[in-house]
Amino acid sequence: MTDTIRRADYYYTKVKDSPGEAYRLLSHLKEKGVNLTVFSAFPAEGGMAQVDFVPEDPVEFEKVCRVAGVALSAKKQCFIIGGADRPGAVADILKRLGDAKVNGTALDAVCAGSGRYGAILWVKPEAMAAAAKALGV
Repeated sequence: MTDTIRRADYYYTKVKDSPGEAYRLLSHLKEKGVNLTVFSAFPAEGGMAQVDFVPEDPVEFEKVCRVAGVALSAKKQCFIIGGADRPGAVADILKRLGDAKVNGTALDAVCAGSGRYGAILWVKPEAMAAAAKALGV
């Protein structure tokens, strides 16, 4: 099985870095039937947390967040990667970027079970075209 790599739209918001804030956001999305491909959260400056979303349906996601008063970033792009789990799967992806002189901003990868892995890769907006070319997207 070869890896699949695709561009995806993502958004972020910042919330107070306190217990229950991520749950509050996710439970609202759940109530409205919004499915996410990726969710990631991490500490940010000033007692805040940055929460990243890759929605399955960006238009519906934006609508639900707007009605709920969730302040989203502008739509940005990232890469979603998936394939057969194997030693060096992520190293192979990073080699392609390195050979093309493209620096990644961040990458999260996980074993998805059943012999599969998944990853999300962020690069700076000005590097998207070069990264897409290096990754064959």
